[in-house]
Amino acid sequence: MIDFPEIIDFPLADGIDAAMDWLLEHLDGFFDAVGFIILQVVNFFEGIFLFVPWFVLIPLVGLAGWKLIGKWKTGIVFMLLLMLIGSFGYWDLAMRTLALVIASVFFSLLIGIPTGISMARNDRTQAILQPILDGMQTMPSFVYLIPALMFFGMGKVPAMFATIIYAVPPVIRLTNVGIRTVDPEAVEASKAFGATPRQVLFDVQLPLAKPSIMVGINQTTMMALAMVVMGSMIGAKGLGMEVLVAISRIEVGQGFEAGLSIVILAIIIDRITHSFSEKKDK
Repeated sequence: MIDFPEIIDFPLADGIDAAMDWLLEHLDGFFDAVGFIILQVVNFFEGIFLFVPWFVLIPLVGLAGWKLIGKWKTGIVFMLLLMLIGSFGYWDLAMRTLALVIASVFFSLLIGIPTGISMARNDRTQAILQPILDGMQTMPSFVYLIPALMFFGMGKVPAMFATIIYAVPPVIRLTNVGIRTVDPEAVEASKAFGATPRQVLFDVQLPLAKPSIMVGINQTTMMALAMVVMGSMIGAKGLGMEVLVAISRIEVGQGFEAGLSIVILAIIIDRITHSFSEKKDK
């Protein structure tokens, strides 16, 4: 009487396994094409970051910190932090990690902003996608690695795939919220002057929702960076791999240096992306 009755059995796992088998059997070419596109984008960003010398990139980041945030001291701090990563011997790995993050954010924005717009313009779409986004944000990140491995094997592509799924919900949510909270009077005024729905969206709603959208981009970027270590478990090279190696060898110093390098990248990316929404508020 205490145990849960065995007669009540919902075979969700069997259904998911069957669906995965069907996808792998019938859409193998599609996933190969998607994997090829993702890999080319990652290699493009990686090639840029590895091609630009450190003595050029560090001043550029410092200049960006000064101009975007408005404090020259911030730019100097950014430069010193990047120099610290180089002093650890992790410059190339940091650039590979940054390439994975930027590529993940690129695909997340391609998916997330149009999806957020569709949610904002249709209540039924929002009702359907809201629980899906809840599940995507609360599902343990390890779970995303399983279908990624099945679809794409080992390497950068499955790491990117899992990262995109994990990181895309914030930009969808905040794009939706930003457009829905635009002043209705501004929308009505634009319609009164004969603006088409397209003009209302691109000339009124999106510009006024920009601070919220930028916060969504900021959060998506941070979540993509949080998947760095997870992605290294399935073959993505970068700082996350160094963390895993340090764990396996119980090397505290190496793990701390790699972890601190990830934190430094997170701080710099967070401050730069957050500055866009702050400037709009001012």
